Amino acid sequence: MDEEKLRLVVIIGSAREGRTGPAVARWFVEETRSSGLFDVDVIDLGDVELPLTLTRVPGAEFTRVLADLGARLESADAFVVITPEYNHSFTAPLKNLIDWHRTQWQAKPVGFVSYGGLSGGLRAVEQLRQVFAELHAATIRDTVSFHQVWERIGEDGRLSSSDATIPAKVILEKLQWWAAALRDARVLRPYSA
Repeated sequence: MDEEKLRLVVIIGSAREGRTGPAVARWFVEETRSSGLFDVDVIDLGDVELPLTLTRVPGAEFTRVLADLGARLESADAFVVITPEYNHSFTAPLKNLIDWHRTQWQAKPVGFVSYGGLSGGLRAVEQLRQVFAELHAATIRDTVSFHQVWERIGEDGRLSSSDATIPAKVILEKLQWWAAALRDARVLRPYSA
């Protein structure tokens, strides 16, 4: 099939004040760009305002935002969700984004980079796997997980993560395989949920 570079959308799933997500995302995006496997687009939910009520016709103030996000998600070949764990789950802004855009995830791979306290966000990832399965997405088995993440953030706001380079490489290689295979499959035989 076409050798055009695959497109990865990285989603920062936290919108909380003082959040760690941007530091984790900055590290992962740098790893991704240095791999050369994907063109990267970052959606930061801290910068996006979505309606809280799911309606057939959203208010005019949200139409442009939803259309822009929908187009960016639709054009993706793969996704990586950067997720914290709040109260043993993932965030409300992330669930809201997912629910507003149902078809854009179909027959595409999703990888996870999680962070938090002792569990490193893994409980959030396990719940997200169920949500994405319902949306006909293929989640990648391997993850990158940062336990006690706040101990890894330097005064410069950067994440210390040399031990996570190999797991990031594994995720990116698996995402590339799945993204290429599923892109080719969607072209040859369009997916129907």
